Amino acid sequence: MLLTYKFRMYPSKEQEQKLFFVLDKCRFTYNKLLEILNKQKEINQSEIQAAIPKLKEQYPELNEIYSKTLQYECYRLFSNLRALSRLKKNGKNIGCLRFKGKDWFKTFTYNQSGFVLEIKNKKYNKLHLSKIGSLSIRTHRIINGEIKQVQIKKECSGKWFALLCIHNMKEKPRVKTNKSIGLDLGTINFIYDSDGNHIDHPMFLNKSLKRLATEQRKLFKKKKGSNNRTKQKIKVANVHETICNQRNDFLHKLSRKYVNNYDFVAAEDLDVRNIIKESYTARNIMDASWSNFLQMLKYKAESAGISFVKVNPRDTTSKCYKCGTIVKKPLYERIHKCACGLEIDRDYNAALNILKLGLDKTCMPLEAAIKQPMN
Repeated sequence: MLLTYKFRMYPSKEQEQKLFFVLDKCRFTYNKLLEILNKQKEINQSEIQAAIPKLKEQYPELNEIYSKTLQYECYRLFSNLRALSRLKKNGKNIGCLRFKGKDWFKTFTYNQSGFVLEIKNKKYNKLHLSKIGSLSIRTHRIINGEIKQVQIKKECSGKWFALLCIHNMKEKPRVKTNKSIGLDLGTINFIYDSDGNHIDHPMFLNKSLKRLATEQRKLFKKKKGSNNRTKQKIKVANVHETICNQRNDFLHKLSRKYVNNYDFVAAEDLDVRNIIKESYTARNIMDASWSNFLQMLKYKAESAGISFVKVNPRDTTSKCYKCGTIVKKPLYERIHKCACGLEIDRDYNAALNILKLGLDKTCMPLEAAIKQPMN
């Protein structure tokens, strides 16, 4: 299994200039390869990659870049082509690949070789990159496994990060709990589970909207091309980064909680794009980041060796968990009331139905897994 760890780097001014130089030359190589590709009648990846040595002869400064880093730009180019091809097959109206401008190229990659991570203490260590040097890196987590790839990324806030791709990451075996859980995602309650627990939506974006609006107004008043505008852009980026970090921290901790405490997790298979188109709460849905949460649940469950199942969310809220009757109700009505006598929170009812569907999907027994709801 492959996992990616993100660690912050602290380059000196000289090292930062080298990083900017490598970033710019990788962008230059990508654009040159795209130019060669556009002139070809037939797409041939081997011929495109064979053009890199010729580019080195024509532009000697490319010899200062690690060879595999430049070769990875050819892989990136054809990965983008394959992504466009998939979109076209799905009926999307797409254009063609564009040349990358300076502000649209944020990463370069060392694949398989050209890097060494030297761990001396628990936090601050050294990352050796070929033809760049040794950079200080804060490894706030223990790395178990072999590093296959290192991607260097510059954020809009000006911070540098190293993304380490780890192979054969194995978790410690944990004691089985023999417990199952169903999760209903929402905008008022971020999660309502089948055990009757609910967690409110943290609303990280809404809490920072006032500060974000203030910084964006200041940015609008700055003269384009001035140093003050550049500094203000970093301040706006810092606000966005803070919101993103808060959200990711919340999602990681919550997904880890469910993976550690349950052997079976069932959740809704939501089509967020279509929900956003038809919803007046689109901003809250985007702020909730349901897709990221489900993705975290999936890979953590796979790593821990537990079952994670997505089910069709249709009628999970309106269908009575006890008798199976469809009880239609408007969104503002938060209590599920059925003729059979069941009266519980609508999200709790949905979570119970989701767990039941998940267990049916995997052919597991219902009695031991589902607690009886409290009226």
